[in-house]
Amino acid sequence: MSKDYYKILGVDKKASGDDVKKAFRKLAQKYHPDKSGGDESKFKEVNEAYQILSDEKRRAEYDTYGRTFEQGGGPGFSAGGGPASGWDFSNFANMGFAGGGEDVEFDIGDIFGDFFSGGRAKRARGRDISIDLELSFAESVFGTERKILLSKNITCTTCSGTGAKKDTEMVKCSSCGGKGQIRDVHKSIFGSISTSRECAQCHGRGEIPKEPCIDCRGGGIKHASEEIRVRTPSGISDGEMIRMTGKGEAVRGGPAGDLYIKVHVQKHSLFRREGANLIMELPIKLSDALLGTEYNIETLDGQAKINIPEYINHGEIIRLKGKGVPLGDSRRGDLLVQVKVTLPNRLSRKAKNIIQELRDEEGF
Repeated sequence: MSKDYYKILGVDKKASGDDVKKAFRKLAQKYHPDKSGGDESKFKEVNEAYQILSDEKRRAEYDTYGRTFEQGGGPGFSAGGGPASGWDFSNFANMGFAGGGEDVEFDIGDIFGDFFSGGRAKRARGRDISIDLELSFAESVFGTERKILLSKNITCTTCSGTGAKKDTEMVKCSSCGGKGQIRDVHKSIFGSISTSRECAQCHGRGEIPKEPCIDCRGGGIKHASEEIRVRTPSGISDGEMIRMTGKGEAVRGGPAGDLYIKVHVQKHSLFRREGANLIMELPIKLSDALLGTEYNIETLDGQAKINIPEYINHGEIIRLKGKGVPLGDSRRGDLLVQVKVTLPNRLSRKAKNIIQELRDEEGF
C-alpha cells in the first residue's frame, strides 16, 4: 500500500503549494535529527512527502495513480512488476522493443524520460542544519544582522573541493574508466535494462588526483568552523523560520544542504505586536483624564510626547502614526497607546468634600 503523503504532512488534498511548504517546515523543525527529541525516520518520511507534493508533475502522478512513476507502479507496471491490467502493450514494438524474448539494452532514463527518474544517477546532497536564534524585541521589529559560527562539513579551502594536492595532476578514474558513471544491467519484461549511477570513487568527475590533498585526505570535504552572516528582516515574528540555501553541510559531488534558522523573539516590558502595529498601555491619573495634559512616553525610536485630551475614557486608544513595525517600503505601522485611568488609593477630607460637591452637580 502506498503512503498517504497528505496525511503525513497533515494537509488537505486541495492544499496550495504554500500550505504544503508551511506544513513541511513545521514538521521538519519538529523531527530534525540534529534537534533534541528529533526523529530521523519521521524526518525522512516528511521530506519524502514534501518532495512529491511540492513538485507539480509528481503530485499529479501521485493523485492519479497513488504513487509517482519513479517509485514504480506507474503506467504499464503492476505492484508485482508484471503488466498491469487495462494497459495496452501492443505499441511497444513500434518503440523499438522487439518481440520473441530478445534482449534489448537501453538507458531507461533516456527512453522513458518523465516516467522514470531512477534510470539516471542522482547527485548527492549535503545534510540540512537547523539552529535557533534569539532576538530582542527591537531587533525583530527593525531587523538585524548576526554572525553565527557553525561547526560542520565544509568544502576544503586548500584544494577547493577537488581532493587534489596543490599542483598535482589528475588521472583517469580506474573504476569508471573516466566516464564518471557506472552502468548496471537489470533483467525486465522488456529484456535487459541498463541504468547508470555515479561512480563512488571519482564522484562523477571521471578523474582522481594522483596525490590527495593533505588537509582533507583527498575527500574534498573537511569538518571545520564557518562564520555565517544572518540578516533577519524587519517585522519577523516569533517562531518564524529563515532558510539559507546552500549553507548546510557540504558533500562532494553535489550541492550543500540548507540552513534553517528558527527565530525566538524576547518579550518586551512595554510593547506587544499586533500585525504591523505596536501596542502599549499608559497609566494616567484621574485628574489628567478629566482635564487633559501631555505625557512623555517611551517608543522604540526614543522619547516622544503624547497629548491626552480632556475627558478621555479608560481604555481609549491614542494612535501615534509611523511608530510601529517597518513594512519594507518606507511605510511603518502605528503605535497604539491604550489609556488606563488609575484611581488614588486614598483621599483627604478636603478632596472628598470637593468630590461630594461635584457629585451633586448635574452630569458629574
